[in-house]
Amino acid sequence: MKCLSLRQPYAELLVSGKKTIELRKWNTSFRGKFLIHASKNVNKEKCESLGIAHTKLDTGAIIGRGILCDVKEYKNKTQFIRDKSRHYADLTFFESYAFGFIIKDAKRLRNPIPFSGKLRFFDVNSSILKVS
Repeated sequence: MKCLSLRQPYAELLVSGKKTIELRKWNTSFRGKFLIHASKNVNKEKCESLGIAHTKLDTGAIIGRGILCDVKEYKNKTQFIRDKSRHYADLTFFESYAFGFIIKDAKRLRNPIPFSGKLRFFDVNSSILKVS
């Protein structure tokens, strides 16, 4: 099964259903179900601005799953700003992060599964989910 690693608090926002667009510098032809991995890196400033206690976030683990149903290319700042409540990024990210992965049905796993992340989509044996 495919898996995508996100920094915290973005992984948490995704599995809690608040975030529905994941920004990336690169496009993908992949569509379908994937696992959500919370990297070991935490954006503490973003946590603070959102009122999230960074010490309570799971890191270095697969924490959920979702469905990538489409990819949106941001061609101008107006489009990017319009979706801010869906991707949670500041305008400074517009120049670098031109692609928005549209995620639906994101859900949290009952128990996080410790796992090392990788760049881009990476493969994880789906048998790992049986321990969750």
